[in-house]
Amino acid sequence: MRHFRLLAFLFLCVAICMPGPGFAQSGDVARVLTIEGALTPAMGEYLERGLERANQDSVPFLIVQLDTPGGSVDVMTRMVQAIRGSDVPVIVYIAPRGAAAGSAGTVITLAGHVAAMAPETVIGAASPVGLQGEDLDETLEVKTMEILKATVRTLAGWRGEDAVLLAEETIELGRAASAEEALDVGLVDFIAEDLTDLLAQMDGFTVMMPDGQRQLNTAGVSLLPLEQSAIERVLQVLTNPNITFLLLTIGVQALLIELSHPGGWVAGFLGVASLALGAYGLGILPVNWFGLVFMLVSFVLFFLEVKAPTHGALTIVGLGAFIAGSLVLFNSPGTPSFQRVSIPLVVGTSLATAAFFLTIVAFAIRAQLQPVRTGIEAMMGKTGTVTVDLDPVGAVQIAGEQWSAEVEGNEFPLQAGQRIRVTGRDGLRLKVSPIQEAG
Repeated sequence: MRHFRLLAFLFLCVAICMPGPGFAQSGDVARVLTIEGALTPAMGEYLERGLERANQDSVPFLIVQLDTPGGSVDVMTRMVQAIRGSDVPVIVYIAPRGAAAGSAGTVITLAGHVAAMAPETVIGAASPVGLQGEDLDETLEVKTMEILKATVRTLAGWRGEDAVLLAEETIELGRAASAEEALDVGLVDFIAEDLTDLLAQMDGFTVMMPDGQRQLNTAGVSLLPLEQSAIERVLQVLTNPNITFLLLTIGVQALLIELSHPGGWVAGFLGVASLALGAYGLGILPVNWFGLVFMLVSFVLFFLEVKAPTHGALTIVGLGAFIAGSLVLFNSPGTPSFQRVSIPLVVGTSLATAAFFLTIVAFAIRAQLQPVRTGIEAMMGKTGTVTVDLDPVGAVQIAGEQWSAEVEGNEFPLQAGQRIRVTGRDGLRLKVSPIQEAG
């Protein structure tokens, strides 16, 4: 028993001393983040979380694999500050083949302690634009451009005059450079086929950190990817203009259904949830609010068509307003292509929405043309039985209901149990006549 306790104690000590999963005790594991798509606040949170995790794990360096058309200046500044304030060396690698570090991605690449590109990739085209993708007015453009040029001069100053000149031209002239052109002037440090090739080339490379120079020892280092969290992925999806457009469309339609047929909760809940999620995208994407007004007007016209059918006239006008508003909402002149909504999606959704409301209108018109099936009007022409003698007034039973009745003409009295047919009405009193039985 004593030996068993001793062995258990030894196993416990070994377990405590062993490193947990994902931690690098001897610096032989590095983290890899993959940033793909437009730079959004979700991407900024992802980078900050990755840097925090890298510090906790004491990894020798962090690789950011980048492929982005750009994003807002605010997000770019946040990411640059996170990289430059890191105690862990950050390597920004533009990959895979065909990738680009456009616009704000250029500045983020220069912020890395090491900059690398895969073959057939590009960097540049960093001229600033407005929130709606439009050209800035002269004064604001000069101010923004000078701030960005000063930023890249600070980040690329140690790379030499040619590198600084190219970095400034990407902002001032909107110039873009291939991987070979960027390497020739020293704007990036390496051209690597893949991450394995990058590690081989970086071994022994010296980087400048806040505490001084540090040599990268990449031989034998394994790479551990850090994936986006579920929330970060959801927030990134919500900044897709196509997703935002669909959420707004579904949200408004669901609310109109709830208003047309109150009492349920599913349509109302779905509408509120969809609009809330769509509002997040509206807060991030460049939006032309004039387009949103057009979309709201179109849904008002659809709603009026349901309430007061005009045989499709309001639906056709609403369809035109919906298409125009949807295209203007995200597709204003100057808006970057990655922030535009798909035209086929707009047309398809518009036709589906119009068809939905036309179907509702068709059912409403059909219901109006149907003969009345309830109340006293539904009794016309039906047959029943006398329950209280008609002399000339009494009572009859028709379709399981008791009605006050009066004999039409001079054919009274009618005895209880005799068959009758409804021929008219006087207020709430039915007029009946006897059914002549054969034989």
